Amino acid sequence: MRRRPLLAAAFAALPARAQERAIRLVIAFPPGGSTDLLARLVTPGLAARLGVAVTPENRSGASGAVAAGHVALSPPDGATLLMDSGGQAVNPHLLRGLAFDYARDLAPVALLARLPLVLVARAGLPVRDLAGLLAWLRAHPAEARYGSVGIGARTHLAMAALLRRAGIAAEHIPYRGGAEQIQGLLRGDAPMGFTSPALALPLLREGRLLALAVSGAARSPLLPGVPSLAEQGVPGVEIGDWIGLLARAGTPASWIARVAAAALEAVAAPDIAPRLAALGLEPAAEGPEGFARFLAAEREAMGALIAAEGIRLDG
Repeated sequence: MRRRPLLAAAFAALPARAQERAIRLVIAFPPGGSTDLLARLVTPGLAARLGVAVTPENRSGASGAVAAGHVALSPPDGATLLMDSGGQAVNPHLLRGLAFDYARDLAPVALLARLPLVLVARAGLPVRDLAGLLAWLRAHPAEARYGSVGIGARTHLAMAALLRRAGIAAEHIPYRGGAEQIQGLLRGDAPMGFTSPALALPLLREGRLLALAVSGAARSPLLPGVPSLAEQGVPGVEIGDWIGLLARAGTPASWIARVAAAALEAVAAPDIAPRLAALGLEPAAEGPEGFARFLAAEREAMGALIAAEGIRLDG
């Protein structure tokens, strides 16, 4: 007899629009990438914990800015959420003429996962570790080239930070996505670069690529035999990617807190953890306040690096 009043009270706590229709989870990148896969892994658990339908929707483009702008300009009623990654900290420094402001118009909800990168080189390169790679770059400046998935991407910024720390110059060759970058590595066009562990692992097993270092503070569970940059004498270059959930600024704080709790519980579910590990993702557990602090520090650090390197989207 008590269930009906309790359910009515629970749904009364939801923002009005979230009661009326499914929540749209806008994914900032195309299907098949880490952000999309994580979103689809947590959607069932998120829906079950919130008690409303959650519908994933991919809106890719402009390094995530298309999706971010869509959510930033949506009503602040909790009915539209954003699953995005590290572009949140980079795009404000590179993109001009946006119709929204990342810091002003989007509210951090939860940091869900981190994605350390792995520094790889094609197998034909005469190196076996980070020290060997840096020595080779110094000895062969005319051949010093590295690839990334695009200007301002984490794969670009991680290598730029490493080379800056080592005092080495190298040509940056941006590709249109991870698959093209890997092909450039294998051809030798850009024989080294950072990539995701999950993308590199099959080629590492085949012996076509060599893993030299991981960018996180510790070793990756996918690559336990590969030391971190810090272990090899290059501390402070911990530039990996991450995935988080955001909402339109002005969304009620009580709803943001509820969504954050549901999302973090969904990521921590026992059946989800091994699937995240297979993608090279490491669970994070930051709610709105912790994510806000993390995001502010990320934007400051990425802005400083972009300015120091003179990185521009036009070259």
